[in-house]
Amino acid sequence: MAKFALLVILNAKPGQEAAVEAFLRDSLPLVQDEPGTVAWFGLRLGPSTFGIFDAFPNEAGRDAHLSGRVAAALKERAPDVFATAPQIEKLDVLAAKLP
Repeated sequence: MAKFALLVILNAKPGQEAAVEAFLRDSLPLVQDEPGTVAWFGLRLGPSTFGIFDAFPNEAGRDAHLSGRVAAALKERAPDVFATAPQIEKLDVLAAKLP
């Protein structure tokens, strides 16, 4: 069961929207290799605002994700494609329905 989550808000620099969208699509295979990530969504919230929502059964899974390959790629790409630093919020899941 998902008990912990992350919500990451990403604001693309003007003209970098396609690059952020591609980054999110390209991140899916990396996340699929993380056994502690039970749900992961790459989202478009607006014309230049994107997000990631992911869920974990425990804090260890969330911590592993935060030090994983997607987080490293996010930090590496941030200066080139994001207008502001990614906003990362740690959340507690109160209720969930997952397959």
